[in-house]
Amino acid sequence: MQVFLESGSGILMIILMVAVGYVLADRGWFTEDSTKLIARLVTQIALPPYMISSITNDFSKGELLHMLPDLRYPVLSMLILYALSILIVHLIKVKPKHKGLFESMFFNSNTVFVGLPINLAIFGPKSSPYVLVYYMANTTIFWTLGVYLIQRDGQKDPEVSLKAVMQKIFSAPLIGFIIGVLLVVLNIHLPSFLMKGFNYMGALTIPLSMIFIGISVHKAGIKNMEINRDSLGVLSGRFLFAPMLMMLLVLPSSMPILMKQVFILQSCMPVMTNAPVVSKMYKADANFSSIMVTETTLLSLAIVPIMMLIISHLAL
Repeated sequence: MQVFLESGSGILMIILMVAVGYVLADRGWFTEDSTKLIARLVTQIALPPYMISSITNDFSKGELLHMLPDLRYPVLSMLILYALSILIVHLIKVKPKHKGLFESMFFNSNTVFVGLPINLAIFGPKSSPYVLVYYMANTTIFWTLGVYLIQRDGQKDPEVSLKAVMQKIFSAPLIGFIIGVLLVVLNIHLPSFLMKGFNYMGALTIPLSMIFIGISVHKAGIKNMEINRDSLGVLSGRFLFAPMLMMLLVLPSSMPILMKQVFILQSCMPVMTNAPVVSKMYKADANFSSIMVTETTLLSLAIVPIMMLIISHLAL
């Protein structure tokens, strides 16, 4: 019950910050350029120093070296979900123009803009490296297999540029994570003024991320939300099959309890905000992916407390 109460207060805090972004967007505070700027501030300015400060403050060399092999769990989970999505596409007869998008959104989740702040609000800073381990798997699979599937829906021949993929995978947050790991492993201590600066910059991560989500929800338009066969299939992947599968994978393992909780929670995060951008780029159905981002983001605010209640009763 204590875990549920803590998650409930964390979710209320998140809803409040999302609402601020939504209301300000409704009042015309943000243009397309300013929204892109917020996204860049989070991913390229706030997150890298946050990763460095949190990892160096909260983890030892032994803990980090023991943690990294557990990357196999989210990778295995997403590959199984992909195979399951192919089966569900045929069972529920997903529209042909949505097939690749459906499969991509079924197994990929929003691990940074939604997953990171939610985990930080519920579990605190010690959860951030576990979030980043999941992020490493998620972003790699999205920018390879996920983008390939979305391209397949569009008018361009499905091909994936290795250079573009590597640039997306080795993004600023992941580089910050790698630097933090190296500092701990090599026992290097940065000057205190630099670490304080990293702490201040990293503190921007949660509020800016939540404001960005509020803007995105307003932009997509709540009135455009609809429930149909294809959308229900994606919702089942994000909020039913993904967490159930992750539970089956991590419950028998010997990983730390907090890591199990983070992995389960990360698995049922909403659709990646990159999906509409990639859809538009390759002339797939960007409207469908935008609606699914909105639906899954809003529903995640209700799903997370329920998931925390379930997690609190599991024998982790």
